[in-house]
Amino acid sequence: MALAHAILASLIDRSCSGYDLAKQFDGSVGFFWQATHQQIYRELSKLEAQGWVTSELVSQSGRPDKKLYQVTELGKQQLKEWIAKPCDPTPIKDDLLVKIFGGYAASREVILEELERHQQAHLERLSTYKALEQQYFQKPQELSEQAKFQFLTLLNGISYETHWLAWCQQAIKLLR
Repeated sequence: MALAHAILASLIDRSCSGYDLAKQFDGSVGFFWQATHQQIYRELSKLEAQGWVTSELVSQSGRPDKKLYQVTELGKQQLKEWIAKPCDPTPIKDDLLVKIFGGYAASREVILEELERHQQAHLERLSTYKALEQQYFQKPQELSEQAKFQFLTLLNGISYETHWLAWCQQAIKLLR
């Protein structure tokens, strides 16, 4: 997936500034597609040059002016075409799994520490996802069409973190 499509998907329902988009990205799309604020701003410039987004300069008193970006009809069409194209499952690319694969070359304690660190990180992420589920998605069947699709990505995240936690527990148990 190109960062462009993640940005278009984030802007499709409302316009926002690059700063607000980057913050929104951190708390939604950023859970499954990472990008720095600098990358987002650079991509917004490209999207504007392609005519996929437009911007409007908004004056603010006592603060610098800000640009509000919104998706154009061309941008919506590009996003629809991209969504319609089949995509292959993304191959796993994970440093921890490489470390585990070659783990016999290091001390067991080092590997166990790394597993416990990952276990804690996945536990924290799962907690964040569960809090989002409680806050925004308590009645899935009553959600808007847009919210249902967002909920589906959250469900995937919950499943992913739950799987990682179970695997970490198995690995720690086996190595102890």
